[in-house]
Amino acid sequence: MSSRDVLKSAATSASYNVLLQVVFRVLTFLLNAFTLRFVSKELLGVVNVRLTLLYSTVVFLSREAFRRACLSGGTEQNWRQIINLLWLTLPLGSLWAFALGSVWLWLLEAPDSHSVPHYAPAVGLFGLAALQELLAEPLWVLAQAHMFVRLKVILAMVARCALTAVLLLSAPQLGLYIFCAAQLVYTGTLVLCYAVYFLHFLGSAETLHTPALSPRSPAVNQKLARLTWSFFKQSFLKQILTEGERYVMTFLNVLSFGDQGVYDIVNNLGSMVARFVFLPIEESFYIFFAKVLERGQKVRDQRQDNVAMAAEVLECLLKLVLVIGLIITVFGYSYSDLALDIYGGSLLSSGTGPSLLRCYSFYVLLLAVNGVTECFTFAAMSKEEVERYNVAMLALSVSFLVLSYFLTWWQGSVGFVLANCLNMALRIVHSLLYIRRYFEGSPWAPLNGLLPSPLLLFALGLSGVISCLSEATFCCDRGWLFRLVHVAVGAGCLLGVLASVLLSETRLVRFLHAQLLSRYTKKET
Repeated sequence: MSSRDVLKSAATSASYNVLLQVVFRVLTFLLNAFTLRFVSKELLGVVNVRLTLLYSTVVFLSREAFRRACLSGGTEQNWRQIINLLWLTLPLGSLWAFALGSVWLWLLEAPDSHSVPHYAPAVGLFGLAALQELLAEPLWVLAQAHMFVRLKVILAMVARCALTAVLLLSAPQLGLYIFCAAQLVYTGTLVLCYAVYFLHFLGSAETLHTPALSPRSPAVNQKLARLTWSFFKQSFLKQILTEGERYVMTFLNVLSFGDQGVYDIVNNLGSMVARFVFLPIEESFYIFFAKVLERGQKVRDQRQDNVAMAAEVLECLLKLVLVIGLIITVFGYSYSDLALDIYGGSLLSSGTGPSLLRCYSFYVLLLAVNGVTECFTFAAMSKEEVERYNVAMLALSVSFLVLSYFLTWWQGSVGFVLANCLNMALRIVHSLLYIRRYFEGSPWAPLNGLLPSPLLLFALGLSGVISCLSEATFCCDRGWLFRLVHVAVGAGCLLGVLASVLLSETRLVRFLHAQLLSRYTKKET
C-alpha cells in the first residue's frame, strides 16, 4: 500500500470513526438525560464512576499495549505470530479482573446497601463483561490493520441503550442489575458483530492472506512481544492519567457517590466533542503515521516524500483541532449554564455545574492538541524513547494524583478539571519538544499548525465578548424566548468565526476537501 493510499484510508477511517462516535455519544447523551429522571444520584455515581472504572481498567490494561504494538507495522507481517500474541489478552484480562474485582469488593468502601443494593454481584458482572469484550480483540486488530473502516458496531450501542431504557421503565427495582445486563448485552453484541462480519464478508482467512484466528504455533514474535511490554508499562501510566480523577474519587473518597454522579454527567457532557471528534482522529492518524514513518529513524534516513507527507498532515491536523478547540473554549464559556439547564434542569445548572463545564471548555482545547501531538510522537518514537517517556509519564502520574487530591479539597469537583489541565499542558510541552527535535534541520515545520491567523483570533475574541454580553442580558431565567435569542446570537457569531476560517485558513480548507470530502464528490460523478 502506497503512502497516498495509507493517508486516504486513515482519513476515511477518521471520518467513519467520527460518525460512529457521534452516534454513540448522542445515544449516551439521550440515555443519560432519560436516566436522570428514574435513578438516584448515588446509583449513577456507583455505575458511572465505580463500576465503569473497573470495566475500563480491566479492558485498557489488557489490550492497549497489544494494540499499539501490533498496529505498528504494515499488513505484510507474520499474522500467525501476531494473532498468537493477541490471544494473550484474554488470560491477562482474567488476571486483572480477579485482582481488581477483589480490590473493588474488599478494599474499597461499599455503597449503602439500602440506597444502592446488589453491589457485590455487579462487580463480578462488570468484570465478566470486560472479559467478553476481549474475545473480539484479534478481530479488531485485523480490521484496523487492513483498514476495514466500515466495520462498526452501532448495533451494540443501540442494544445497550434500548435494554437500559426498557428495564428502567418496566423493572426499576432491579437497580444495578439493569446496568449489568445492559453492559453484558453490549459486549456480547460487539463480539458477535465482529465474528459475523469476518465470517460473512471474508469467507476465509486466505482472503486477506492472513491465517485463521485460532491460537497455534509458531510462537509469538519476540521483538513484537518486547515492544508490547514497553507499551504495557506506558499504558499502565496512561490509564492513571486518563482516568486519574476517577481513581482519586474511588480510592480517596473526596466526593460522595451523589457528587460523583453529578460530576460524571457534567464530565461526559463537557468532553463529548473531544471523544467523538478528537479521539477518532488520533486513533486513525496514529495508524497513518506508524505506517508512513520508520520508527526510531532520523528524518534524513527515511524516504523524503513520506516524511514530507507526514509533516504536512501533522500541520493540518494541528490546525484543525486547534480551530475546533478554540471555538469550543470561546462559546462554551457563555453557553454552559444554558446547556446544563436544558439537559438536567436545576440538578445540574445549580451549584458548581456551570463552572465545571466552563473549565471543561478550556480543557477540551488542551485535549485536542495533546491527542494529535502524542499520536505522532508515539508513532515515531523508538523502543528506547518509549522507555524514557515511561519515566516522564510516571512523574506526571504522581504529580497529577497529588494535584487532584489537593485541588479537589480546595475547589471541589472543579479541582479535578484544573489538575487535568495542568497535566495535559505538561504532556503537550513534552510532545512539542520531541516534534521540534524530530524535524530540526529539515525544511518542514509542522508546528506552524498551532499558529492561528490574526483574522481568526479577532473573530473568536469578538464572538466571545458578544456571547458574554448576550448571556448576561438574555439568559437563563427570563423564559424560553430570551433563551432562543441567546442561541441565535451565538449562532450568528459562530457563522462569523467559520467564515474567518474559510477566508484565512485556506491550507486547512484544502486539506479537509482533499482528504475528507473528495470521496463524496467522486461518488456523485
